[in-house]
Amino acid sequence: MTSLAGRVAFVTGSTSGIGLGIARALARAGADVALNGFGDAAEIEGLRVSLERELGVRARYHGADMSRPAEIAAAVAFVQAELGSLDVLVNNAGIQHTARIEEFPTAKWDAILAINLSSAFHTVQHALPLMRARAWGRVINVASVHGLVASPMKAAYVAAKHGLVGFTKVLALETAGSGVTANAICPGWVLTPLVEKQIDALAAEKNLTREQASVALLSAKQPSAQFVAADELGQLAVFLCSDAARSMTGVSLPVDGGWTAQ
Repeated sequence: MTSLAGRVAFVTGSTSGIGLGIARALARAGADVALNGFGDAAEIEGLRVSLERELGVRARYHGADMSRPAEIAAAVAFVQAELGSLDVLVNNAGIQHTARIEEFPTAKWDAILAINLSSAFHTVQHALPLMRARAWGRVINVASVHGLVASPMKAAYVAAKHGLVGFTKVLALETAGSGVTANAICPGWVLTPLVEKQIDALAAEKNLTREQASVALLSAKQPSAQFVAADELGQLAVFLCSDAARSMTGVSLPVDGGWTAQ
C-alpha cells in the first residue's frame, strides 16, 4: 500500500462530497490533512476530530473563501505553519449554476470561474515554491468530465473545467523533472450535494420520484448507470501521490462510467 506518512495534504472544498472522500483517502494513507470549505462549524470540527482519532493523523481546517485570493494565500500559509509543509495540493472546490447562455447571470459566471478555475491558480502559485524547495510535490486538480466534453446549460462550469485541464498541462510542463507532478481527475456523475440538487430539480421539473430522476440523470450520459463513489476518486488521488505515478504528469483521467467513451 502507498504510504504518505510524513506528507501534508491540503484539499480545498473538502467538508463534503468528493473533497472529503479524497481527504479521507489521503489520511488513511498516512498524510496529515488540511480541510477547507463551508458548512456548520460544529459539523466541520467533528469531521476534523474524527480524522485525527480514527486515522491517527493531524488534521486542521481553514475556512478560506476560495474566490478571494488573499484568503487563499492565508490558507496556504496556515497549512505551512500548522503542519510544517505542503506536499499534496488537491484543488477540488467548485460550484455550479445552469442556465442558457442568454440568461446566464453575470455574477454566477464570475463566481464559477473564480472558484472552479482561478482558485487553482492562486493555490498553486503559493504552494509550488514549498514543493520545489522539497523537490517533491503532487498537484491534483479535480476537473470533471466537463473538462473534456460539454453539455448544454453549463457554459461557465464547462469553460472553467476545460480551463482547469489546460492549466494542469501548463503546470506539468513547468514542473517537469522537478519532482513535482500535476494531473487532473475528471469524474462523471458522483452523488455529491451538488448533484443531489440537480436530481431534486429534475424530479420537480419532470414530476418524477428521486429514484426515477437519478436513473434519468445517469442514463442520459453515464453508460454504467451507476454513480462514481467519492472513495474511488480518493484512491485514485492516493495512487497519483505514489512512486508508481512519478512519471505521470499533465494527464487528465476520466472516471466516468464510460461517459467519454461514447
